[in-house]
Amino acid sequence: MSLHLDARQRAMLQEMGVTVWGPPEPAEVAPPRAGSTAAAQAAPVGAAPAPSTQVTAAVPQPASPAAAPVASGARASAQPPAPAAGAAAGTMAAAPALRMHPAQALYAQADPGKTPTELGAGWLIVTESTTPADPLSGDAGKLLDNMLRAMQLHKHPRVFVAALERAPAGTAGTAGSDSIPDDLAAIVAQLQPAMVLVLGHVAARAALGRTEPLGRLRAEMHQLAGCPAVVTYDPAFLLRSQDVKAAAWADLCRALATVRAGQGG
Repeated sequence: MSLHLDARQRAMLQEMGVTVWGPPEPAEVAPPRAGSTAAAQAAPVGAAPAPSTQVTAAVPQPASPAAAPVASGARASAQPPAPAAGAAAGTMAAAPALRMHPAQALYAQADPGKTPTELGAGWLIVTESTTPADPLSGDAGKLLDNMLRAMQLHKHPRVFVAALERAPAGTAGTAGSDSIPDDLAAIVAQLQPAMVLVLGHVAARAALGRTEPLGRLRAEMHQLAGCPAVVTYDPAFLLRSQDVKAAAWADLCRALATVRAGQGG
């Protein structure tokens, strides 16, 4: 015989201490656990049900307030220390090791009698080159030649280039980089050019001993051993960035105007 008790009746019997062993109403039956279902199936038919055992789950206790700072400190110590800002900046600002080749004339075959007077007494080009023995070779050299021809400098026999070459990988020390400003000043004093063209950021850093961005260096008129100097982009960069060719040409025109002004033209 089974008793059909509703929730109110079961609550009343429980308050009176009467244990009802009948199965609960379907609406109140909780999802059976795997272990209890297997045990119920294994029990013989008609056997008295075993007394229920109340199991209390272990409730984790909240951590004590003093443990929080310790955990935070442990997590903080596990993180790797950030690199020092000065060390990172020093690495980024490190200049390549360079050596400067002796100045050589680019258009020695030009007729001095046909040289335009507004070009002055001569020009010195300071630029980084991968072919210092033949600075007008290769794509960058051809572009340099085109730039100088556009300025009519191919008609001047006193156009010189002082090529800077990067030291091979693994070379100890600075390969003479520290002496470049003094060596360049000696070349300028010997040649006495009307203008020095410094092409590229690497050459500007080596020749002027300054680390500002190229845009700021381009905006200034410089002096090298008492000779005016103009900074602009180098041919290798112009090959990669066609959009700055107009700005480079404006720099060259400014150098030409400075020389002409010095000639009284």
